[in-house]
Amino acid sequence: MIVYYKSAVYDSRNMCVSLCVDAHESYVEKPGKTERCRERIQQEVEYALIKKEMIAMLLAGGQGSRLGVLTQSVAKPAVGFGGKYRIIDFPLSNCINSGVDTVGVLTQYQPLRLNTHIGIGIPWDLDRNIGGVSILPPYEKSTEAEWYTGTANAIYQNLRFMEYYNPEYVLVLGGDHIYKMDYEEMLDFHKRNNADVTLATIPVPWEEASRFGVVITDEDMRIREFEEKPANPRSNLASMGIYIFTWKVLREALITLSEQEGCDFGKHIIPYCHNRGDRVFAYEFNGYWRDVGTLGSYWAANMELIDIVPVFDLYDEYWKIYTKGEVIRPQYIADNAVINRAIIGEGTEVYGEVHNSVIGEGVTIGEGAVVRDSIIMKGTSVGKGTYIEKAIIAENVVIGDNCKLGVGEEVPNTWKPHIYSEGLVTIGEDSVVPHDVTIGKNTVILGGTTEDDYPNGVLESGASLVKAGDES
Repeated sequence: MIVYYKSAVYDSRNMCVSLCVDAHESYVEKPGKTERCRERIQQEVEYALIKKEMIAMLLAGGQGSRLGVLTQSVAKPAVGFGGKYRIIDFPLSNCINSGVDTVGVLTQYQPLRLNTHIGIGIPWDLDRNIGGVSILPPYEKSTEAEWYTGTANAIYQNLRFMEYYNPEYVLVLGGDHIYKMDYEEMLDFHKRNNADVTLATIPVPWEEASRFGVVITDEDMRIREFEEKPANPRSNLASMGIYIFTWKVLREALITLSEQEGCDFGKHIIPYCHNRGDRVFAYEFNGYWRDVGTLGSYWAANMELIDIVPVFDLYDEYWKIYTKGEVIRPQYIADNAVINRAIIGEGTEVYGEVHNSVIGEGVTIGEGAVVRDSIIMKGTSVGKGTYIEKAIIAENVVIGDNCKLGVGEEVPNTWKPHIYSEGLVTIGEDSVVPHDVTIGKNTVILGGTTEDDYPNGVLESGASLVKAGDES
């Protein structure tokens, strides 16, 4: 039984849903309008339950081409990180830790592993009847099918999702950064300033400011100018690609610019809002934040996890990072194994030596093998007597016995020097490296290689050996 009062609705269990509906009494008192009253109350109760103050739209559809073969068959947010996690775990964990319990994850490039990892959102407490996590791929409309062509275009194509919750605010963020951030504090800043748009920004070293889009603000942090990768920057406040919009402002901007080719937040939506006089502010974030969009930055961010005093603490009880857990056997460390400053994943067996490295789940390090300054991902096997230095080895790779990786002089990669650099050896997932081969620096390997692929048993520094896929 439901009993109607002027400013509230009580069900038979005496639970109250706070609601103010005009003239309830007049509806109830007139017999012919009782059903209309019931329907109207029910609609408004449902609306009150569904409506969210702020929802998040998480852009996770990018390839991350600067990570080379690591993203040959997976989207960048699904790439492993820190021996246990995937990159998308960090923004998802930030959402639930910040009290944002409705998240739309926009996927496009190679979404299978990402979709499987997220599932219905159980690890992040996002398996909700109202809200929770929703996977939002591109879909076919009645008249056409269209891929996401830009960050803002992807959000525009999901207007219905946002309209369903009709939030006060929309948080837009990427799925490819490593950081801990309380979005509620950013929202409080947005409210205090009566902002229409708030950009999260972070101070960067002045010598690096020309690599970023930077903002120029007044003393109240209201943005007065934008500079996209300026040669001579006048500010070192770099945009983090995280935005809070007042919903009405975002909706109007998306609809107005819906025909803009490749509509993008940084290039189109933010300048549009600024030029029409919206209140656009910069929220300064001073915590840890890393863009792991290159192999060098990805490697460095992993290495920071094993510093004596790590600048990014994965063991923080007050801001946990959640991930999908696997049912895996315990680690095994042999009597003669040596481990020095390393992260070792569950189910990993170490019979050799591991120094200053991040080792994922279910990895085997053979007897007599030595691994230094490297990242080895889930399910990889390193043969006996093999030496590895400064390598990034993706999931389910098999490396033979008595190999040497990351040795010799540093020579620029002849195929893609802007990607495969900084002395790294990069091996894509499911690759095979045969026994007794030597691999130099700034090299890349993808696919099931054999002895015949290594002249005199050597892949020289700067060389590439790609036998699978069509990595462009």
